[in-house]
Amino acid sequence: MEERRPNRSTGGITARVIAAIVTVLAALLVLTAPAAAAPDPAPAGANDFDCKPSAEHPRPVVLVHGLAATQGANWGFMSPRLKAAGYCVFSLTYGQDDRLDAFPYSPGGVIRMQESSKQLKAFVAKVLAATGAREVDLVGHSEGTVMPRWYLENRGGARFVKRFVALTPLWRGTEIGGTAFLRDVAAPYGLSAPLIDAVAQFCASCPQFLRGSDYMNKLNRDGERIKGVIHTNIATATDELVVPYTSGLMNDGGTNIVLQDICPADLSEHAAVAADPVVAQLILNALKPKTAQPVQC
Repeated sequence: MEERRPNRSTGGITARVIAAIVTVLAALLVLTAPAAAAPDPAPAGANDFDCKPSAEHPRPVVLVHGLAATQGANWGFMSPRLKAAGYCVFSLTYGQDDRLDAFPYSPGGVIRMQESSKQLKAFVAKVLAATGAREVDLVGHSEGTVMPRWYLENRGGARFVKRFVALTPLWRGTEIGGTAFLRDVAAPYGLSAPLIDAVAQFCASCPQFLRGSDYMNKLNRDGERIKGVIHTNIATATDELVVPYTSGLMNDGGTNIVLQDICPADLSEHAAVAADPVVAQLILNALKPKTAQPVQC
């Protein structure tokens, strides 16, 4: 009788997919594990709803955090600096999972980005009503760059936003850990959907970040740049989560900045850019180019 040998190719793919599932789920468990901390407040300088924009800075700045962060965790460095520069600064924590509400710490940005965009829409409307401004400027980090695109493109937000400064954006998604590649390779074997479903149980937004996801494809159907919005994209070549980091450089417009082109010795990676003085100056320059100052490396 002829001996049946396992299909090495199929077995190898299955093993890689299982390994990817384990790796992604382990990372998500770390990201979403509750920490023994008090409820997260707004960062210093943010959410003074009595603040009235000045003639010098007529648009409030709305800060939009990244995946698994909160407004306080993400913007503790940038918010007081923007406030000190004369801006009315506002921030929100969006996209929290109701299942984690009873925990001391509930990470933001973990629900579907379409749903989070509703929260951003409501918050911007609240800011405009309180300040009397007609438009805001957005400063987003990581998920805070691609989630707002749904608000801008599909919820009428573009008419209320003048400038959009994006830190470590991923306009064409990410290939982190080869996950998007594994998804595509596993699809013919019926393994792609279980992988996506397993991850989505912990983090509904996570599969949406992948290159070629339905979410990314819908956003980019008519291009990456949003008409009427002035885009500044700040990427870092040491980004370990946006892979390749060039996914954050728009193909069809906007000002693209790679941090190391400005300061070659600056090794700030994906998270560290939110606490980088060089990036702070780049943000201020992008918000008001007429008064841009030289960047001190």
